[in-house]
Amino acid sequence: MTEIRHPLPHDLPGIYDICLATGDAGADGRGVYENPDLIGHVYAGPYAVRHPEFAFVVADERGIGGYVLAAPDTRAFEAWEESEWWPALRAQYPVGSAATDADNALVALFHEPERIADDVLVRYPAHLHIDLHPRLQGQGLGRVLIGKALDALREAGVTGLHLAVDPRNVGGQAFYPRVGFTRQERAGDGPIVFTVELGPAR
Repeated sequence: MTEIRHPLPHDLPGIYDICLATGDAGADGRGVYENPDLIGHVYAGPYAVRHPEFAFVVADERGIGGYVLAAPDTRAFEAWEESEWWPALRAQYPVGSAATDADNALVALFHEPERIADDVLVRYPAHLHIDLHPRLQGQGLGRVLIGKALDALREAGVTGLHLAVDPRNVGGQAFYPRVGFTRQERAGDGPIVFTVELGPAR
């Protein structure tokens, strides 16, 4: 039995667990990162805290098993992170202070977050992250979560959305076109960007 709903404060540990369990380009990141919280601080926590209205979790008898987390206005979200999210983390984790190279790569993102190009944001100002534990994959839940997030963004008047995919994540690259996303021309060796236009609310 699964339930899909907006996240609540007590869901944050479960959301962080899923972020880590899928944190190695869709595979389990627990053998990659020594500090289990760092990846969630970058890719999960701020979204669930700032925009729970555009986030959905799927829960089963074992707890949180997946999520979709979205920001309706990427630049506004980044500004909020600068004022409310990153300062405490930057104080706690100075550059280079982590125990491993993989952890330090995440700490570096606290201090210099990734930024999508302005020309992408003109048409696709929102972005999202979606992850499902392997136990819930292959059941159509990813499609449902994406649909719920896009509907919520559309209701809020958002016109388009982008997301970035690690080139190693072949499952994600196969999934997004099946749910209506278009793969954009890739520049250099950065992430692969997928986009979707959002029409009027249904």
